[in-house]
Amino acid sequence: MDQNKNLNEEMDQEEVTVTLTLDDGSQLECVVLTIFDAGEREYIALLPMEGELAEEGEVYLYRYSEDAEGNPNLENIEDDEEYDIVADAFDELLDDQEYDELVGDDEN
Repeated sequence: MDQNKNLNEEMDQEEVTVTLTLDDGSQLECVVLTIFDAGEREYIALLPMEGELAEEGEVYLYRYSEDAEGNPNLENIEDDEEYDIVADAFDELLDDQEYDELVGDDEN
């Protein structure tokens, strides 16, 4: 978990990107938005950088883990119930960030 916090801190300082290989073999460059907890697991939110999906604001959610060397591992979320939990947690995270930004703006 500490490594993930470091990744989140790094993401605050600069844009961290990953390249996804999709089912059709094409590749998609994405910005890492955040790594967050939902239930007992960690997940990652990715935003495509170019193309139609980027314009639509489509966000990809994956299970996130790291191997013994600290290399990231992304897994598809196959279960609809798990996906709903993760999507709700991500939405709540966005709502909290928006609230913090609004409150922060009012204080200045």
